[in-house]
Amino acid sequence: MKATHFGRNAAIAVIAAGALALTACGSDNATGTTGGTQSAASGPKVTGTLTGIGASSTGAAMDAWKAGFSAANSGATVQYSPDGSGAGRKAIIDGSAQFAGSDAYLKDEELESSKAKCGPEGAINIPVYISPIAVAFNVPGVTDLKLDAVTVAKIFRGEIANWNDPAIAALNEGVTLPDLKVTPVNRSDDSGTTTNFTDYLAAAAPEVWTDKAAGIWPATLPGENAKGTSGVVKVVTDTPGAVTYADDSAVSGKLGTASIKVGDEFVKISAEAAAKAVEAGKPVDGRAANDVAIKLDRKTTASGAYPVVLVSYHVVCTTYETKEVADLVKGFETYVVSDEGQKTAADAAKSAPLSKTLQDKAKAAIETIKAKA
Repeated sequence: MKATHFGRNAAIAVIAAGALALTACGSDNATGTTGGTQSAASGPKVTGTLTGIGASSTGAAMDAWKAGFSAANSGATVQYSPDGSGAGRKAIIDGSAQFAGSDAYLKDEELESSKAKCGPEGAINIPVYISPIAVAFNVPGVTDLKLDAVTVAKIFRGEIANWNDPAIAALNEGVTLPDLKVTPVNRSDDSGTTTNFTDYLAAAAPEVWTDKAAGIWPATLPGENAKGTSGVVKVVTDTPGAVTYADDSAVSGKLGTASIKVGDEFVKISAEAAAKAVEAGKPVDGRAANDVAIKLDRKTTASGAYPVVLVSYHVVCTTYETKEVADLVKGFETYVVSDEGQKTAADAAKSAPLSKTLQDKAKAAIETIKAKA
């Protein structure tokens, strides 16, 4: 597929009201969930039970998506276990789930492996959720900090040991920084949030972050770890001086968040700023027309763009064993990317709705899902 920029006309779509959700079969989903309301899902009514495994970052949105979809389709149920993006991708490849939630699109080798269970065209990546990743910290008396990529990289590599380090102070004139130990906290599981965060550091601060982007945190680095989005947020909330990276939907209470330097300005975290960063992305080279994987530009200097962002995908098969399952997947995914689905996720999780351009691409991809003849 030819790599063309998503244009400025791919602004955030204005969305109609609705609601959705997914049952989280674990405790590491993001906080801030909300229930569904009466709404009409797009497409024909479907029945059955749909099983998904994957990212914990989308916990609030997934809870909302399940509620709305089930309300509009009384005979349909969606189950979701937030075991991490890596677990989700493995599950769709080995056939133990009917869809995966992943904050990283399938790698080429994963796409090839998916053909055994998903048919000769394999699986495809459908963007469903755009959200900024917060650099969230527990520094008593401080709720806002300005950081650049190099400083963030040094913090998470353990090269900056105290919050009153001159590198942090130089970026935050007038802020009283305590003599307090920095404790970096990373994800212990294979995480798409980790993939996106390390992708940003590797691209924007390569002289400091010398590791490749990956879903598994480098084992040689100091700090603490916890499973899932809510796991790392809890550790930081309970530990003065701690800092982590997490989906912004899960960050609240006494935790502060950093504005990130982009070009000559510091950009505050927001859904709108995350959407601007995604607009600068390109389709991933070499993918089929119905695969909507996006290569993000982590070094963008676009005004108001927040580059520490994740695009979460639902990874689905192009071919399912039965028409019932194919129709159920198509019905759910159509609801998720619809105006009401995106509005409900935004209300529940502070995410940015898909732009009209991405929404149209996602809908077209969903329509290609089929059952075996």
